[in-house]
Order: sequence, then structure tokens, then C-alpha cells
Amino acid sequence: MDITKLKIRDMRKMLDSGEISASELTQGYIERIKKYDGNVKSYITVTEENALESAKAAQEKIKAGNCAPLCGIPMAIKDNICTDGVKTTCASKMLENFIPPYNATVMEKLDAQNIVMLGKVSMDEFAMGGSTQTSAFAKTKNPYDLNRVPGGSSGGSAASVSASLCAGALGSDTGGSIRQPAAFCGVTGLKPTYGRVSRYGLVAFASSLDQIGPLAKDAHDCAVILNAIAGYDRHDGTSSKNPTEDFTAKIGMDMKGVKIAIPKEFYGEGIDKEVADEVLKAAETYKQMGAELIECSMPSLKYAVPAYYLISSAEASSNLSRYDGIKYGHRSEIGENFNELICNSRAEGFGSEVKRRILLGNYALSSGYYDAYYGKALALRQKISAEYDSIFEKCDMILTPTTPSVAYNADENVSDPVKMYKADICTVTVNIASLPAISTTCGYNKDGMPVGMSIIGKKFDEASIIGAADAFEKTFAYKAPEMV
Repeated sequence: MDITKLKIRDMRKMLDSGEISASELTQGYIERIKKYDGNVKSYITVTEENALESAKAAQEKIKAGNCAPLCGIPMAIKDNICTDGVKTTCASKMLENFIPPYNATVMEKLDAQNIVMLGKVSMDEFAMGGSTQTSAFAKTKNPYDLNRVPGGSSGGSAASVSASLCAGALGSDTGGSIRQPAAFCGVTGLKPTYGRVSRYGLVAFASSLDQIGPLAKDAHDCAVILNAIAGYDRHDGTSSKNPTEDFTAKIGMDMKGVKIAIPKEFYGEGIDKEVADEVLKAAETYKQMGAELIECSMPSLKYAVPAYYLISSAEASSNLSRYDGIKYGHRSEIGENFNELICNSRAEGFGSEVKRRILLGNYALSSGYYDAYYGKALALRQKISAEYDSIFEKCDMILTPTTPSVAYNADENVSDPVKMYKADICTVTVNIASLPAISTTCGYNKDGMPVGMSIIGKKFDEASIIGAADAFEKTFAYKAPEMV
């Protein structure tokens, strides 16, 4: 038995019973990373020494019998989440040597449970992209087919879980950056309600959209991780005071009588037929469980991608203005004066996709264009939220494809920004409306690539969508990637 391929709760039982030790489990993952990550390229930084020390400390807690649910569990952390004393690069030359002097709140919470951090995993630069090919350090591959992308921006998080190079991972989701790579890599990823998890210590991309969440082998494991990281944080002004709950509470829920919305726009133009068919098969599975399928419409979906890119780029242009090569970040060696130094530092430090979004954001916020672009995008944000509210008046949750297609070849879409942006059509509305959503595998295409479905819930009702995802997963025959 390969212990690195177990689910978190199975590892928990073996650790608590003494069948394995935290050190043995950690060493198993380290050896696996050395063997396979040269091909997958999911990690930017592997913290082997610190991981083994953490495993020893966790084992002492386990022996004492007072350990937390994630005690001794080896995890990977997306490289835009601050880790005290460990490089946090955002996969950018701008932050190539940045070592945070503090932990993000989620890391404080995970450390309190005595997790074992295996290292920091790759991503699209500053979380801007859907392929992890804009990373300056590790262009991650899809474990199901190394010629294909793992998705993004949390591609390293999803690929490391898929290839069993960690037991679970943290990612961040601004417009689908947890759910889309989860779908491409055949794992489960959860984007919580905005404000459910503290953003303190998450390097900001678009502050009104960003949210940290878990990726794992299944919905149950995601719930265990969410239990550890959710909750109000006084350091984050957007953190919700809504009381947290046990997110595993609806595991094993009865789907009988649950009303599931099927918005027709998510299954029409622009969605590959094989993807739509697999998700509709999953809908029929829910129907056989006793759920009620309700067809509905979301007319504003066709405007969602431009609205998202205007809002997110506007916020990014503001958030990234701090990287000037003077306070911190990459500093150019070329420049005769203050302005030249800043210009050269930013030109050298940022990649082309980040520059593109800064330019777009500045344009949208500039005098004479603000009302025409940014103002309209904000109005559309309200419209999309209202359409979701209307659907939730009649339904308990919404079922859609996570992505319009399966994972594509690494050289296929990366050079075409418009094509890349359009690929976010199924995910961005969830962030725009601040809703929770979970993506899990519901099928495979003719080439054996995973197809993901997304279950969208009401605000702060993560437990219900976790329960629904778990109910489907128990009927589904999962196929692990052959290369591992």
C-alpha cells in the first residue's frame, strides 16, 4: 500500500493508531516529490528539513493523544500565501527572493494543528492566468498528460494533489483559480464564500474577489481542511463574523428533495459537448438519488467575462503599484534617476500577462473611461448577484460545468489572451457574486482527461455543497493519473 495515495481521514486513522508515524508519512512524500516532481514541476520550493522537523513535533502531539484533525498531515501551500521564513515568490521575478517576516492567518491556523508543510507550489504569476504557464520558475504539467496544462492559477496546488505529492493543498480563487485546475487535474477544489477564510497574508490580486480555499482528493477532505482555516480574523477587514460550523456535518446527506438548478447558458454555446454531456449525466445521477432538477436561465452570463476582467484588472493595477523596486521587490541595476529605476524594475520584474492586466486596469480607471468601463462592470456585478438570488429563491444549489473544455495542450492557448479569458466563463460569476462553489470530477473524455462539475451554493452554505459533492463522489469510479 502506498500511503501517499490515501485520503486525509485514512491517514488520520493510521497515524492515531500508530500504524504509521508522521515522519514515515512525510518521508514518503519527500521521496515521491524527488521521484516525480521533476516531470510535474508543481513545487517552487521544497522545505524538506523543516518538514521533517514538523513531522517530529506532530508525532509528539499524536503520542500525547491530543492532536488536531490535520496533525502530521503533509500539505502544500500556494506560493502567494505568506510563510514566515520561507520564500513566497508569487511565481514572479519581482518577488524571487522575498521571504515574509510573518505567517498568513491561514498558516497560523494550520500550524496550530501541527500540519507538515512540504513546500510552496507553483502558480500563474501573481495568480493571473489559467494555465500555470506564466510562472517564472515552474511551468507545471498536468499529471494525466504531461503535454497538457494543469489549469491555473493554482495549478501547482491541483497537480501536487493529483500526483499524490501532498495530501492536500491550499490555493486561492479570484475567478476560478481553485476550481478550474481542480477540474483539469481530476481532484476536488473548494472556493469558500467571500470572507469565510481570512485573506490576511495572501498577496493581493483583486481584493474584492480573492479567496483562499482547499484542494484535496475528495470533498470530505476539503471539508476537514476548511474546518481548520475558516473563521473571522480581525486582521482582515473583509473577514466575515458569520459563525463557522462543522463543514463535514452534511457528509452522507440524503439528496432526496434537494432542488438543483441547471442554468441553460452553462450548457450551450462555447461549452464542449463532451463536457456538457458528462455534467448532465451527473445531474441524472442526482435525479436518481431523489433530487429535483430545475431548468433556469442566467442571461447575464454572456457579459460575465468582460465584467470580471475589468473589475479584477482595475483592482490589480492598484494592488501591484507597491512593487517599485525601492520598498521591496526586484530592483533593476539600470536607471539614471528615480523614474527610470522604477520603470526598469517593473519592466524586468513583471511578466507579460501581469503587465497586460495592469495596463487594462489603469485604462479602465482612467479619466474619461471610468464610467464607460469600470462603472458598467460594477453595475453588471449587481445584476449577476441578483440573478443568482432569483435562482436561489427556487433552488438549493446550482450545477454547472467547471470549465468549457478539458485541459488543453501547453502550447495551445497560452499565446492567445482572449481565448484564455473566455475559458473562465463557467467560474467567474461565483467570485463576482461572492458565492461558495466546489468542483469535483464527474467523468473523463475520450482521451482519458478529467471533466469537472461545479456545485454552487448559497452564501455561507459550504456544508450543503460539500455534502452534495460527497454524495456524487460515492457513486463515481475515480481514475488516478497513470504516470504516478
